[in-house]
Amino acid sequence: MVGVITLVTGKAGPSGFGSASTAEQVTHGIDGSNLTAIVTGGASGIGLETARVLALRNVHVIIGVRNTVTAKNAKEDIVKQNPSARIHILQLDLCSLNSVTSFVHNFLALQLPLNILINNAGVMFCPFKLSEDGVETQFHTNHLGHFLLTKLLLDKMKETAEATGIEGRIINLSSIAHNYTYRKGIRFRKLNERKGYDNKKAYGQSKLCNILHANELSRRLQEEGVNITVNSVHPGVIMTPLMRHSSYLMHFLKIFTFYIWKNVPQGAATTCYVALHPSVKGETGKYFVDCNKIKPSKFASNEKLGRKLWDFSEQLINSISKA
Repeated sequence: MVGVITLVTGKAGPSGFGSASTAEQVTHGIDGSNLTAIVTGGASGIGLETARVLALRNVHVIIGVRNTVTAKNAKEDIVKQNPSARIHILQLDLCSLNSVTSFVHNFLALQLPLNILINNAGVMFCPFKLSEDGVETQFHTNHLGHFLLTKLLLDKMKETAEATGIEGRIINLSSIAHNYTYRKGIRFRKLNERKGYDNKKAYGQSKLCNILHANELSRRLQEEGVNITVNSVHPGVIMTPLMRHSSYLMHFLKIFTFYIWKNVPQGAATTCYVALHPSVKGETGKYFVDCNKIKPSKFASNEKLGRKLWDFSEQLINSISKA
């Protein structure tokens, strides 16, 4: 059980790691030179640290990011520290289905394998707004964009896993905030309505979707007998650019909850652990916090809700494509 004492002390759990562990520590000694990974939102915050540490472990990293100028600067910093780093940058706006499709087309044109997909990018506590596709922004960016991205890349991951014999891994970045959502979990019928919109519950809803998506995809791949695992993680509470819509509130809260906050290297640890560590081999459909498995909320464990979200997401994408 992950409790306040564990968060404060950084005491290691069954994995041998805990809240105080850093991304470099949990991947120490691992050689990923035969691996290729995509990291969305890998130009800042924990996404950047994830990309940096994967590259440090010799993984070929493709950063999918909306702002390519920022990403190029980030790449320069990584290469300056690690001249042998292999990093590609491709433009990706997860709030646009057309952009997601273009990203996949551009990635496939590189003719690279794909072993690891880290669905890291996200937005948080945004004021109500619809995307260019007419979908509520947090749901679109945090869930729907990644849902389509994963779907379009899945054949490449299957092909890579079969050709290499190396287990593919998909990681969805969720949050402990998935516990704080709307009364029924997901506002399917009122998803895009301003009335009743709560920016924090909408964020929690999108993070709930990340877990449900991972679990349902995991179930489907297991049925197919595919050598790909799918898990979700809570990185911890970290002050990153993700909190730009609530920076004053977060800084205020940090004064009173300083003991549970992580720095960026600690925040990227669980993602890097699940992406690379050999002890996670075969683990799928799980939720990780501080590099250890825990049980998510009742909504997140609801298979029926996961199937409903899957069908809803498919139908929503199809309706946007036909518009």
